[in-house]
Amino acid sequence: MKGTMKIFIIGDGGWGTANAMLLAGYGHDVTVWSVDPAYAEEMARTRENPRFLPGVKLPASIKLTADTAAASDAEVVVVAAPSRYYESVCARFKDSIPANALVVSLAKGFCDKTHKRMTALAAETLGRGRIVALSGPSHAEEVARGIPTVVVAAAENPADARLAQSIWNGPRFRVYASDDPVGVEVGGAVKNVIAIAVGASDGLGFGDNTRAALITRGLAEVARFAAAMGAKPQTVFGLSGMGDLVVTCTSRHSRNRYVGERLGKGEKLDAIVSSMQMVAEGVWNAQVVCSMAKEFGVEMPISEVVRRLCHEDLPASEAIGLLMNRPIKDE
Repeated sequence: MKGTMKIFIIGDGGWGTANAMLLAGYGHDVTVWSVDPAYAEEMARTRENPRFLPGVKLPASIKLTADTAAASDAEVVVVAAPSRYYESVCARFKDSIPANALVVSLAKGFCDKTHKRMTALAAETLGRGRIVALSGPSHAEEVARGIPTVVVAAAENPADARLAQSIWNGPRFRVYASDDPVGVEVGGAVKNVIAIAVGASDGLGFGDNTRAALITRGLAEVARFAAAMGAKPQTVFGLSGMGDLVVTCTSRHSRNRYVGERLGKGEKLDAIVSSMQMVAEGVWNAQVVCSMAKEFGVEMPISEVVRRLCHEDLPASEAIGLLMNRPIKDE
């Protein structure tokens, strides 16, 4: 692992905070940026992040700030903003991040306006080329508590992926390297959409058979979508594809599965989202993924049902018929 480095994390959400704890535990000099100055002061005083990572004490070594200029001496910049706000948050730091800093993106999704992947959006908005996607089955609640986790670091330049790998890898956090950021980011984005479908199935009271079918056919949708974007086929069956899909569709920590479960019980999306502190990326990425799939000519029936559940008030009780009564075909 590299020696002590100055690491600046953009975003005080659960995943950004968990990464701060992980990296500070390795001895790195870590600063976390919050968009809310008052909340940054509260976290610094209480050493807790009750909104996004309750019940976990923040190490005294982690610095909290709301000042974008604090990134000016960072060697590594971690972007942990949700995909919907990713571009505007990155724009705040365009003139603050050193030109030679390694940028590591934690967000999972696509830009709703341009359909760009997060690393491509970061490169464009920040005017930087050294961008790495870090993704995989990694709930913040578990990483923050030191539960063994395995992820993948992906970049077009293998040297950048391996640098991120060397920084993040540790006794309870294993990191593989990849040169396929397209495949890694597609897996991280589309699995959130599929998880809403699985949650809706659970909310309707369906069982293990239905859940397994949705995960398996959901993986087929991820694979078709990834192929259309030029990803390597094997990436879909790795940590950022199958691994992240399984954990997001089955975990009690999954916000996307939770949203789907409440939709399955008949609640309205607005009421569900307004009751949550944290973001369920699949809600708005369902729109983007289905729009992109239409452009690519890729069939994604589960994702389309989720889009209608979230944005057209399709009752979950009707969604199952739309999937089960489709024309039969070969697997």
